[in-house]
Amino acid sequence: VVGASCGYKRNPNFSAGRARKRKSAFGSGAELREAALRLLDHHQNLNDLLLEVEDSVKPGGQGGVEHQEVLSESFIVSVLQEQASRLGVPTAILAAKNAVTNIERICQASASPSQVPLLSLDQRKRLSGLLQTVKDLLASNVFCCSLFCQEMWKMKDPPALEAVWHLHRDDIVGLGELLESNPDAPAVVEWLCRGLCGLCEQAESSSGDVELAGRVLSGKALNWALAERGRAADFAIVFLQNGFQQTSELGRRLEFKKVPYICRAVLQRMLTWVLDAVGKEKQEDVSTLQAMRFWLNVFNVSVYKSAVRPDSLQQFFRHTLTEVLTYNPLLKVSDAIHMQKEWSFTRTCSLLTTLYRKLFVAFSAKESVCRLQQVLETHEVNWQHVLSCVSTLVVCQAEAEQLFKDLLSHLLIKAFENYDMENMITAFLIARQAALEGPAVFMPYSEWFKASFGSGGGHHGSSKKALVFLFEFLSELVPFEAAPYLKVHIMYPPFVPTKHRSILLEYITLAKTRLADLKVAIEDMGLYEDLSSTDESVQPQAQALRDVEKALQIFENTRKIPTSVIEASIFRRPYYTSWFLPALLRPRVLPKTPDVPMALIDSLKRADKIPSNLYSTYVQACRAMKEKMLQDESKVETSHSEEPVEQLKAELSELRLLIVDRAKYEDVPAQIAVISDRLASVLGHSSDENEAAPLNSPIQVDVSAPRLEPCHQSVVDLLLTSFCQNLIAASYFNPPDRQGPCLSLFVKMMCGHRNLLPALLGRLCQLIYHQGPSLNDAHILGLAAFVIHLSESRALIPEVEANLGTSQPVPENVLSISEYWNCLLVCRTEESFAFCMRFCTAAASYLMCKFSSYPREDLCAVLPPSLVKKLQYIVPRLCLEARGILCEEAKTDLIWSSLSCPSLNYKRASLCLWKQACFQELLKEKAFRLSFREWLLLELEVYPEKDILSAWERQDFHYWAIYQWYLPAPSASGGCDGDLEKACGVIINTILDSSQRSDLGSCGQSKMSVNPDILCKLQEMVLELGCRRKLLSGCLEAQRHCLFEILQERLKDRKHGSALGEQLWRQQELLLQRRILVGLPASALILTCQKGKKTTLDCEDFFRFVNSELKNVCSRGYALSYDITAHFFRGLLNASLDCEDSAEGVNDVLTACQTKCPIMLFSAALWWPRLEPVLCSQWKRLFGAPLAEELERLREWQSSATSFLSSGVVFPLSGPPWILAAFLHCTLQQQSPCGRERGSLFSLQLLVSLLFFSLMDLISAKIAPKEGVDYQTSLEWSLEILQRLEERGASWPLLFHSAEKGPRKYRVLRSAASDRHVRLLPVAFYSLTPCFRQELLTREQTFLYVALDLYIQLLRLFVEGKDLPQSDQAGQSPDPAEHVISAARRFLLGAIPRCPAQSFGNIRPLLDACEELDPELGASLLRSSSPAAAMELDEELALF
Repeated sequence: VVGASCGYKRNPNFSAGRARKRKSAFGSGAELREAALRLLDHHQNLNDLLLEVEDSVKPGGQGGVEHQEVLSESFIVSVLQEQASRLGVPTAILAAKNAVTNIERICQASASPSQVPLLSLDQRKRLSGLLQTVKDLLASNVFCCSLFCQEMWKMKDPPALEAVWHLHRDDIVGLGELLESNPDAPAVVEWLCRGLCGLCEQAESSSGDVELAGRVLSGKALNWALAERGRAADFAIVFLQNGFQQTSELGRRLEFKKVPYICRAVLQRMLTWVLDAVGKEKQEDVSTLQAMRFWLNVFNVSVYKSAVRPDSLQQFFRHTLTEVLTYNPLLKVSDAIHMQKEWSFTRTCSLLTTLYRKLFVAFSAKESVCRLQQVLETHEVNWQHVLSCVSTLVVCQAEAEQLFKDLLSHLLIKAFENYDMENMITAFLIARQAALEGPAVFMPYSEWFKASFGSGGGHHGSSKKALVFLFEFLSELVPFEAAPYLKVHIMYPPFVPTKHRSILLEYITLAKTRLADLKVAIEDMGLYEDLSSTDESVQPQAQALRDVEKALQIFENTRKIPTSVIEASIFRRPYYTSWFLPALLRPRVLPKTPDVPMALIDSLKRADKIPSNLYSTYVQACRAMKEKMLQDESKVETSHSEEPVEQLKAELSELRLLIVDRAKYEDVPAQIAVISDRLASVLGHSSDENEAAPLNSPIQVDVSAPRLEPCHQSVVDLLLTSFCQNLIAASYFNPPDRQGPCLSLFVKMMCGHRNLLPALLGRLCQLIYHQGPSLNDAHILGLAAFVIHLSESRALIPEVEANLGTSQPVPENVLSISEYWNCLLVCRTEESFAFCMRFCTAAASYLMCKFSSYPREDLCAVLPPSLVKKLQYIVPRLCLEARGILCEEAKTDLIWSSLSCPSLNYKRASLCLWKQACFQELLKEKAFRLSFREWLLLELEVYPEKDILSAWERQDFHYWAIYQWYLPAPSASGGCDGDLEKACGVIINTILDSSQRSDLGSCGQSKMSVNPDILCKLQEMVLELGCRRKLLSGCLEAQRHCLFEILQERLKDRKHGSALGEQLWRQQELLLQRRILVGLPASALILTCQKGKKTTLDCEDFFRFVNSELKNVCSRGYALSYDITAHFFRGLLNASLDCEDSAEGVNDVLTACQTKCPIMLFSAALWWPRLEPVLCSQWKRLFGAPLAEELERLREWQSSATSFLSSGVVFPLSGPPWILAAFLHCTLQQQSPCGRERGSLFSLQLLVSLLFFSLMDLISAKIAPKEGVDYQTSLEWSLEILQRLEERGASWPLLFHSAEKGPRKYRVLRSAASDRHVRLLPVAFYSLTPCFRQELLTREQTFLYVALDLYIQLLRLFVEGKDLPQSDQAGQSPDPAEHVISAARRFLLGAIPRCPAQSFGNIRPLLDACEELDPELGASLLRSSSPAAAMELDEELALF
């Protein structure tokens, strides 16, 4: 045929050695092609032709390759066209059918008897060649994809899963397109599930297939290309994208009708496959379980990254969690009570805990608990799965403990409010399950039971009915209870008033009967028995030993006999004499010096708490044991064999002898090799897997509480002690630069033991971070040198994943070894400052002495930058001499001599180091410069009350550092270029960043208080900026308000990784920004501008910041917090001093507020009782004149509102109705609700405004119940106002129009509300449906439009799941969001047929959205808007 272009392999040596080519017999390429076609006409196999592309191109120059590819492609196209013309079919169809035939042949060529999902190497190679040809045909537009898909399903056996994946990956036919083309969706689901199960099994059975299976399933090797290849994603992403589409995606995927069903069904079936195995894990073989674990990779959040919308991912994970919790709910509550001990975290099937842990990655702990609560409230659940979920949450999520406590309180409140056994049993099951995981993660069950029912303030103490309900519940549990829980109920019974004591005694009798049935005697309970434990196998003997141990601990601390022991000797005599004393008086060889047990026994003997005969028996038994021991010792032969640790100690001692003698340095490497071998014996040789572990896998260190195995700690201590001793011994004879590479080799050898590093870094954390200030000079010197040598061997040390013990995620928790030291060396207190200075001085001095001959670049590479920056911070802080430019050359051995001198003075040593020219040169290196921001971060960590400096000394230091050092310094060296505005920006940003960061020293709580000293300097700078602005008044520079520019710049274009994380960060950020604003001079909020000869006040920037940002962190929805409100008004009065007419300046600003920032006036209305005396006093101090007109008007409105509500005096109507309404509403909230009946005296606009404020309170009661706004009161007030409006026929629905479409008179109200409150207006609207009248439908033509628009907004809120409030934990709020939607839907379905024809004229823009979100309602709209339906409007329907 036609050479390599048609697939025939060319012998690579065939043309070798030929100096020239034979001349072609054909005149042109066209003649050659014609000849080839004639040849194929007699000997062709079209199916084979499509496969003949592999190895078709051989190296021969780039131009030759391209030419051959073009010839090959055009030749195959020509053959296809020729054959198609003869058969009378289109070329594209012929190509598609032949491609399917080839795929079928390839898939059937498997060596295994049944088809497997993955192809063999030969099959894969042949398929690759075929797909390359198909892609060429696609490029030539001679391939029919739709027919190809249809023909694929006509194959005798469905295609192999890998073949489909290659088609999908290579953009030939997408998986969705292929699935859509099969008319039998259930069969496709069956095929996919069978293939996926086979894929997982094949991946686990063959190590070579794991990577490929991972790529097919979860795209482990494809994620790099997702952004470039639109649909070339792995199957998991396709399933999720199509199975969990969001509303905004539906329009883009209308071509797929069956695919969403198929994808969702596949995910469901595969989940069921896994869950079926959970209950019978021990019965399944290991390979099947491994296959299922492989499938769980689809729940790795990292798989989806940016390929899937966060909303879809959240929906998928929420759906999966719900399915797991509700799967096969066959177990009864009684089964759960009896079996829940077997469902703890460690005993739960690993498949289930792995699945939970993967799911929880997508949620915060709060979201996970809320979802669990929702499922419990709305579904029948699988108790095993629910309680396993509780265990996994409390073990894996630090925040879960408090969240579950809150949930338990909520359940108990609901249970006692409605006397609901269901909520009661749920609370008890969850409390017991969480307690099973131990007190480290959740309070013991006994503590929870005491806290919940042990006092009169418990939920059961409200009435006798509640008390009876509790004991009826506990009594119903008794037949199923385990002994430990019954013991808790008996030992810590619920609080019962004396008159109802019989109820408690009746229960105790019942519980003791059950204990007797279980053969457990209450009299044998231990003194310190852990009643939260569910371990029923603890016998009295074992419990007595625990009691003795606990009693000894208490006695050792107090030197008094524990009260519990005295009480037991009197009130629990049988247990005391039968179990406790025998455990205490166990015979042993008594020490020469009396120890704690002997002292306790002696004290009990003197107190007559030990019978004489029992004590005599004990003493005789102890003497007998001593005699026996002496006899045994004489028979024991001395063993000369050394344990591995002893051998290691011996070799380390040998090394010390070599290090101190320079003549023996050459023997050091050999000795270190011997030590390494001994160390390996001690540690135990790592498995092959650990030996082959990549160096980049991080080492985990829990900085807050590093945990080490005792055996590992002893080895690390031995090595560290040896290093320090070697250093001190060697330094006695030689300075560090003449000690050779001995210590470097020693540390490098330690770093080579990968399994030693976690213990080593953990121990260094204990010594430096936790015990640093208590270390002596030799320890500090040795550890400092050790740290330098670790940095020298940094290439052998992986990154450190530092767990800072905080609940908030810390993005910087993966640290290099140099950054790790910065994490451990903190400067917060007097002790930590002194230690840090000593440690960093020792480390830097040792490095400069040890590596003095190194080039500057190499020296900088070894020295950790954090140590140098700490010195730059500490030395000038503690030494006045270092604040000048002092530099004198000093010899390196002088520094070392000062460090190794017995009378060590670290301040002198630090100054000696600081003054060195070579050290000052190091400070000029970019990596070692301490910037202004870094300096501020260090200073903000200091605890002022524990600082090493006094308040005055700290003030002097701050003045020097800011004004003399960083402010004038160039930005290249970390300074501010003399720019005061830039310095302010750095300070503000650093304060906010520091407050946002998780802080280890404050136990994981973000610092919400601003350092007063730094804030004071910021205040000075802001005032100076204000003075400069006045001098520049009139120019553009003076019209910029840099403060708000800085704050708003932080809020722009910030990507946090998750919508929830961004929302929480933004809320925290705004609260911190508000705190900074309140801490600055009040007048800084306002600019003064010169317009001609007149000075005016400019609040535009502040108003813009309030309207865009600050209003969104006010929980009342329409008013800012008191602090910022008062700060603004005080600043306004202060700034007005610069005006020629202060009263006029104030009046202008407050008048501008009415249109530009009405929320400030609403805030004034809310806080006026507190605000008025402050402002009046300030005005009097500043001006001594009558109040400005606008301030006086605010006071009059407040006074009028109070008078009107208390005595019915006529309410003035002068002024904007919405301001009057604000004062009236806020006054009404602060007083008794008298005066509401006078609502008929108000104007319509005033009533509508009142309605708006009451609706804001209604929403606030739902989303911020802690603000003290009562939901029911707000609802009643809203309904009352609405009734007044209805009686007067007002057009109140216009209030709910969007700000752009609504009437101008109502826009000001919506503009003042927070974004969240505006989004929740649909909830408020549909809370008013009981007051909607029939006439409203015919009177208000826009009512239907408004109602539909709000209903659509409500549905979208529900689908997005972002802003809708949850049901109130106190159980006082009405139904949750789903019920509000149901009520709204019922109302609309009833109202639509009664609306006049004119009402349907303007709803057409809403029809599409309505049909998409609620097809039934959309159909009702279409029917009612038709002319036939319009004629039936006279029929009466009972809608309301």
